[in-house]
Parts: sequence; C-alpha cells; structure tokens
Amino acid sequence: MKAYVVYKVESDHARVVTDFLRDFERRTGKKVEEINPESPSGSAFCETYDIMEYPTIIATDDNGVLQNEWRGLPLPLMDEVSYYAK
Repeated sequence: MKAYVVYKVESDHARVVTDFLRDFERRTGKKVEEINPESPSGSAFCETYDIMEYPTIIATDDNGVLQNEWRGLPLPLMDEVSYYAK
C-alpha cells in the first residue's frame, strides 16, 4: 500500500503539511509521497482520484485502488496514515 499527500507548496497549509511529513518520517521511518497538484503529473493524479481540496492524504493499494482518504485540515493521526505508508 502507498500513502500520498497532495498540497500546494505556496499555500497557507504548507507549513502544517511539511511539519507533519517530517514528524511522520522520524516517528515511523516511513514516507508519504508528496504530490504537487500544479504539476502536469500532479494534475493528472488529482483528476484520477477526484481531489479538489488541499491538503488531501490518500491511501491506495498496490494496484492504485483508493483505500482511504483524508481531506483538509486537521490532518489525520500519524497512526492512521502509518498503516498505509511504506
């Protein structure tokens, strides 16, 4: 399974997300893949998973099937995301 976070780097919520990602990696040793919705590949990713609110964290299985999703703030607990992250 994989976990992704979709957020805009130049936004009000960017600091909250970067702090979460840093703390998440330190605590769990796992990574959440960052997606920039303003890049061509990020835009396609958002369209695929119907993401219109930032930040959004999604979890998929190995085939890309959506397993769970957290939209907006506050961000989910690290334990909730950790189950899905590699």
